[in-house]
Amino acid sequence: MLIGAHVSTAGGLANAVERGIETESDAIQIFNQSPRAWRPTRYTGDDFAAFREALDSSRVEAAMIHAVYLINCASKQQEIRSKSIASLIHALRVGDGMGAEGVVLHAGSRKGEPQGPSMKRAAQAISEGLAESEGCPLLLENTAGTQGPLGRDFAELAELIELAGGDERLGVCVDCCHLFASGYDIRSIEAVAAVVDQLDSEIGLERLHCLHVNDSKVGLGANRDLHANLPDGEIGREGLGAFLSEPRFEGLPALLEVPGPEGKGPGAAQIRLARELLESGRAERARAS
Repeated sequence: MLIGAHVSTAGGLANAVERGIETESDAIQIFNQSPRAWRPTRYTGDDFAAFREALDSSRVEAAMIHAVYLINCASKQQEIRSKSIASLIHALRVGDGMGAEGVVLHAGSRKGEPQGPSMKRAAQAISEGLAESEGCPLLLENTAGTQGPLGRDFAELAELIELAGGDERLGVCVDCCHLFASGYDIRSIEAVAAVVDQLDSEIGLERLHCLHVNDSKVGLGANRDLHANLPDGEIGREGLGAFLSEPRFEGLPALLEVPGPEGKGPGAAQIRLARELLESGRAERARAS
């Protein structure tokens, strides 16, 4: 498992790799531009070459992009829809230039509109984004079950993939905090196995490309997206160990998006703790077998 952190690109794209090294990460995730602004960062071929060179000479084995939060592929407002599609295309093209393993996307929110048409609008925008880019996979992230955001369960993610044409570049990123908040209990080895069986049945494990590893400030099924540091939340030490040590997750980037002890994001201490939780989960599995 490639455990790592979401890191900053401040000062240049290649600097993200250095921050990955500082946090002892085996994988990193970045924003391709400010997450709360439409204005894209204009990377050049030299920027991409410098990033790939830095990556190749580091311990970091995988890089992911998280698309900006403003994107709403389900929006009925033409301006928001146009900006969302343009931003999605830009993220995918940056991902291709970087050699990223994928772009993680929150598919959008229906904003009080009916579910069915909202899903179709989101799928169409996703399809347009894929058609205007190449190479880099697009990974739809499960949401925390709040009313409005699409992808609250595996069935919705599977429907979005189907509506978008089932493109082979379409995959998923599973966030354990969002899983738990939306009602999937993952606090034991048996519970995690059952959830992954369901994921395989409804979506297919071949489409799972990435994990987000965050504890939850809220309880099971609370339908709120509130990340907690490992293992200080409601999932806890045992649950995180069970999740991280699931054998079918081997080899995947597992990225922390926790606030960190000082509110500055995950540092090396949280990455080391995630590895400790992984090993404790593996030991528990060995005892159980």
